Amino acid sequence: MQDRGIGCIVERRMMEHSMERSVEHAVTAATEVHLIRVARGPMKNNNYLVVDRASRQAVLVDPAWDADAIVAALDGTGAVLRGILVTHGHPDHTDLAGPLAQRYACPIWMPRREIAAFKYAAPQLVPVDGAPWSVGALRIEPIITPGHTPGCTCYLIGDALFTGDVLFAEGCGICPDEQAAHQMFDSLERLKARLAPHTRIFPGHTYGLPPGQRFDHVMQHNMYLHFPDRDAFAAFRLRKGQSMRQLLAFR
Repeated sequence: MQDRGIGCIVERRMMEHSMERSVEHAVTAATEVHLIRVARGPMKNNNYLVVDRASRQAVLVDPAWDADAIVAALDGTGAVLRGILVTHGHPDHTDLAGPLAQRYACPIWMPRREIAAFKYAAPQLVPVDGAPWSVGALRIEPIITPGHTPGCTCYLIGDALFTGDVLFAEGCGICPDEQAAHQMFDSLERLKARLAPHTRIFPGHTYGLPPGQRFDHVMQHNMYLHFPDRDAFAAFRLRKGQSMRQLLAFR
């Protein structure tokens, strides 16, 4: 697909780890996004290191499974970790938040509703509501998007949206019941209203398409963004016959 926007203008391999790799996406002239692929058993996750190019201050999104790969990415980029962003409370998104926050003496930003729902606790924990804040030149805007969990939150940083398990290039996160599925529909509608076409989507897992897809491309190919109402969406999201093996077929 031809890229005619100002989004991901460069993609190059930065470093090789024995098991995982980190890829740089130049999202804007001022921001770097480094993908760190990590895995434990069947759980394959995307961690992200977001770096302000001018100050080298950085935030880490949903760290899990492989501390060595994350430390190597920090060392390799010369970034200074100023905080950890957690999209939701599932263990594959919080696994290393506490240890890394202690190691780098930085805060863990986590949605307030998720802290309550999962009873998550850490000395460096800072609850997140809807107010934006900055790290260096990185403006971090939390967008509360419940459905997968009670307080799932996406983080918009420049032209990059970090979606956790809310939105994937090919679909959306699973929902435990009809009420949650209705919330997920509302959350996806909120993202559709908020995001520019050139916004890059960086999900917590990959099924096929690589992270960093433009939102207009996701809109064209993701059927979950085209249901007419909450009930139609919930009926499909909760349909029978979905196997956990298929739902966890990450790449």
